[in-house]
Amino acid sequence: MKSIFGLNENIVSALSYVLGPISGIFVLIAERENKNVRFHALQSTLWFLFMWVVLWIVGLFTGLPIIGFLLSIVVWPLQWAWRMILVASKIFLILRAAMGHQFRLPFVGDVAWNQVNK
Repeated sequence: MKSIFGLNENIVSALSYVLGPISGIFVLIAERENKNVRFHALQSTLWFLFMWVVLWIVGLFTGLPIIGFLLSIVVWPLQWAWRMILVASKIFLILRAAMGHQFRLPFVGDVAWNQVNK
């Protein structure tokens, strides 16, 4: 099936994950008909916004004087692991979407599915 962009829906679905919420929002605004593409775009937007917000909040706390330094010693490995999850999930979701599979992430995928199918 084709999307509004004239491309295969699997390609557009995969592209919605490439730049995280930026590409997700762009595809979500542009694509009004194809529910599969809209699902991937909304899931991308919600998932990567969540991931980025968590990293941002943790970064705020580690920027505090004295306590932030001590906290960063403990949190740094967790931030590194979180970033690896972010990269791994991006690669995984791009590949699954490109193959035509509709993988739903826990919670975020259900929210995206329910919103698209209203």
